[in-house]
Amino acid sequence: MLDELRQRLRAMEKVTGIEAGPGPVPLGLAGVDAALGGGLARGALHEISAVNEAHLSAATGFTLGLAASARNLLWIAEDMALTESGAPYGPGLDCFKRAPERLVTVAVANKRDLLWAMEEALRCRAIGAVIGEVRHGAIDPIAVRRLSLAAAESGALALLLRAQPSSDASTAMTRWIAGAAPSLSSPSPAGGGSPSEARWGGVTYEKRSPPPASLRSALAGDLPPPGGGENGAAPRFAAQLVRNRRGPLGSWILEWRDTDERFILAATHAQPVAAPLLNRPRQKVA
Repeated sequence: MLDELRQRLRAMEKVTGIEAGPGPVPLGLAGVDAALGGGLARGALHEISAVNEAHLSAATGFTLGLAASARNLLWIAEDMALTESGAPYGPGLDCFKRAPERLVTVAVANKRDLLWAMEEALRCRAIGAVIGEVRHGAIDPIAVRRLSLAAAESGALALLLRAQPSSDASTAMTRWIAGAAPSLSSPSPAGGGSPSEARWGGVTYEKRSPPPASLRSALAGDLPPPGGGENGAAPRFAAQLVRNRRGPLGSWILEWRDTDERFILAATHAQPVAAPLLNRPRQKVA
């Protein structure tokens, strides 16, 4: 009885055109793909929010990882976002194998223009994914619904990147909260760079250790505080799936591996741990 009710509820929540559209984008992680019903749904809207402003660069990198399979990517941002965060960072885009000719950036004056531009871009079948970077404030639910319908028509990925979590009503297929997770230290930083710097999602910032108490208290759930290895270390992301219309929720620490352009589950330990000694002889006590 319960299974039948769940099936009926899922049928009622389906976004128009999802089932008839292209298949999902597998992330290559069994647990994550199983939760998503096979992978990230194409032809649907997905929201990715940073834990807070300090984690916005990590949330941006996580969003780029989700859009890595898209042949052509359109990135739309408000003028205020470009003023506060700057334009996409070239070497960081290289980390995600995003060639300049496969990325088109658009700057708009306000949120209303951004949502309109996203909808128009999603209706273009030459675009594989559209990222809309929104800074603050609520979003009109009707505009969000139109984004979902436009994505369903073309089969493109609609990715709404937000600077902080929101409880707005939304037709998004999934909602994520992403932040920086400590990466493995690299004893020999690739390409030089100062040991006082670290890279998160393709953005270089000054590393502070330990992070301020105000930042630690602002972290949500089990997300670890920012920190990490030196230049050359693979970026890691703490990803929480807080809304999923196709299955359960979850939380994972993911690492971006640029050799094959996909996420992998991060190792449990930040540093190698020596195996325990077997048949260790007892020491005589004087």
